[in-house]
Amino acid sequence: MSHRAVVLEVKNLKKHFPIKGGVFKTTQGHVKAVNGISFSIKENETFSIVGESGCGKSTAGRTILRLLEPTEGEVWFNGENLYDINKKEFRKRRKDFQLIFQDPYSSLNPRMNVKELLIEPLLTHQMCPKKEAVQRAGEMIEKVGLSKKQLEKYPHEFSGGQRQRISIARALIVHPKLVILDEAVSALDVSVQSQILNLLIDLQEEFNLTYIFISHDLNVVKHLSDRVGVMYLGQMMELAETDELYDYPLHPYTRALLSAIPSLSTTEKKERIILKGDVPDPSNPPSGCPFRLRCPHAHERCVKENPIFQEAKEGHWVACHLYDEQDETII
Repeated sequence: MSHRAVVLEVKNLKKHFPIKGGVFKTTQGHVKAVNGISFSIKENETFSIVGESGCGKSTAGRTILRLLEPTEGEVWFNGENLYDINKKEFRKRRKDFQLIFQDPYSSLNPRMNVKELLIEPLLTHQMCPKKEAVQRAGEMIEKVGLSKKQLEKYPHEFSGGQRQRISIARALIVHPKLVILDEAVSALDVSVQSQILNLLIDLQEEFNLTYIFISHDLNVVKHLSDRVGVMYLGQMMELAETDELYDYPLHPYTRALLSAIPSLSTTEKKERIILKGDVPDPSNPPSGCPFRLRCPHAHERCVKENPIFQEAKEGHWVACHLYDEQDETII
């Protein structure tokens, strides 16, 4: 995958939400939902972001697409910083990147039938006349496994899996370069999940798509991803190619997450790592390493210094003092 061009580069991205309080509603602190993450994604790659609920992964996805305005950082898309573009110009580029949500029912307008839902983005971006838009809608609905006869139906007439297929068709009809899937299969039955995942893989090849797949389900992520980034409390803890991360996890948090995956093997004995305590409040994170309060390997340096996100070995990045050159307590 090294020969592929970099499509998206995220540099030190931060999104802090102000906490208002008092009589005059003054800012009394910030929820640091995303707190300085960096990564890049290559063309036709699937990059997954995983972590527990509240780690900031969905906020990161929305901030990348400027559905939320960033507090700090840069997002470079095809060599252009998206945060340097004014909102009017940005709208013209919106078709190049799409977002597919967790709940397809709430993201589809119940008053519009499937045909109207699919032609709307084409007409909004003035990509073709209405007659051609209707033709494209018929072609796209078949590509996601539904029929042209269903174009006249409304969202409530479909199952959850079918609605998600419609959401995928609507996102892809404008031929985007980047698609962010935010927990896109987590609300579906397991049997339907695998169908949608296989559909996404097929469409990625056909349309040369680049995916950011946001999920808490590590089994699903393994099936779909080229590389995986693990987030905790707004920061990236580890990043590596999928097989490398699953076979040789470096960060104690990643090890704990992977140990929780149920094993179908009766012979394989896997040690379950139970994390103590809950995820800290992002409005009042701990000093030093954000994971130190729950880490079985935390030591004095973890209290004082937030570890640098660095390359521990080729292509494998980690933010942990256990892998600092000057720290000899390697585990």
